[in-house]
Amino acid sequence: MHMITASQLEELVHTQKETFLAKDPGIPREIATGQITRTNAIVVITGIRRCGKSTLLRQLSAQYADFHYINFDDDRLMDFTVADFSSLMLVFEKISPDVKILFIDEVQNVAGWERFIRRIHDEGYKIFLTGSNANLLSQEPGTRLTGRYTTITLFPFSFREYLQFTSIGTDRISSKKKAQILAGFDRYLAGGGFPDYLKSGDPEYLKRIYDDILFRDIISRFGIREVKGFRKLAHYLVTNTANSATYNALRNTLGFKSVASVRDYVGFLEEAYLIFEIFRYDFSLKKQYVNEKKLYCIDTGLRNAVAFRFPDDKGRLLENLVLIELLRRNKSVFFFKNPKECDFITEERGKITGAIQVCFELTRENRERELAGLSGAMAVHGLDEGIVLTYLQEETINDGDTVIRVVPAWKWLIDAGADKKTGA
Repeated sequence: MHMITASQLEELVHTQKETFLAKDPGIPREIATGQITRTNAIVVITGIRRCGKSTLLRQLSAQYADFHYINFDDDRLMDFTVADFSSLMLVFEKISPDVKILFIDEVQNVAGWERFIRRIHDEGYKIFLTGSNANLLSQEPGTRLTGRYTTITLFPFSFREYLQFTSIGTDRISSKKKAQILAGFDRYLAGGGFPDYLKSGDPEYLKRIYDDILFRDIISRFGIREVKGFRKLAHYLVTNTANSATYNALRNTLGFKSVASVRDYVGFLEEAYLIFEIFRYDFSLKKQYVNEKKLYCIDTGLRNAVAFRFPDDKGRLLENLVLIELLRRNKSVFFFKNPKECDFITEERGKITGAIQVCFELTRENRERELAGLSGAMAVHGLDEGIVLTYLQEETINDGDTVIRVVPAWKWLIDAGADKKTGA
């Protein structure tokens, strides 16, 4: 094992901070950064790799005259252990003795990191952490830091952020602006919202992110031996986004020996933020876990870069986009089936607050089915308003005491108040 010396560590800290300071601060993310910097809590930013966590750290760092910075997603720190933190703190204190602001990128790469973080937080340090793992604070680490941290889950760009990034914006929507927004929406639906991909437009970049997630964040971290089977499952789920499945059906389709392996692998993909699993709503939690699930991909662009394409892709990609936006809005999301299906119902404090059906285009053939699924969910859960999100169509359907609003998805995506108005 190669041990890093104090002088090497000091040089590395200097070069990393220079690189960090030279980083393009990018567009402001739609996160209340003022609240984050005012609190004394440890701030934990999690999300899929390359979604902009380091850039958000860079934006937050601009609010401080000076700070310490270290990035553990660096080959030179591969052998860094929790015991090396004392040497790191000596380097920081030598460089800026009075500074008590600390930014750490990809902290999960150091086993036992939470013990050190708890100690220096107790010593009065303000700490910002990033990590590419949803379970960064589950079980033991979370217990050690109970009451000391606040979490932000960062996603690739929302459509509003995408429009800001591409200088289209959402203010004063004239007919010319609307045409630009629609063209932008087509690109966003196909290409997704990974910031660096939007700069380069290179699909190979998205394939590299996908491979890094599979190999670095999952296969090596969890010691997966069934590499071929695991990769086959990941590819199948990404390709078949927005489809329903059971673990048993996945086991049979892909030839796994056990349902437990499938369940574990789906769990690993969720931890890395690549896949999201949505349950069929049921008052019985046990039934929710046993019933079929619907699985979605973090980003439509990443999905398109690595998956086989199908004729009905646009409808499923639109549904995927809506699900990720609901999660971005911190919604608790399920799907409804009894017996007709409604794509999404949202829940707050044990109560269903909204129902959304996603349909690329309402046609004579599908209109009755799509509206019946939405109306069924509304009736069961006592909702007087529901939404159908389409590509372009817009209308209001009044039916007795209930209202169904047909809304273009792009409008819903850029309407910051949409969730407040509809519960969804």
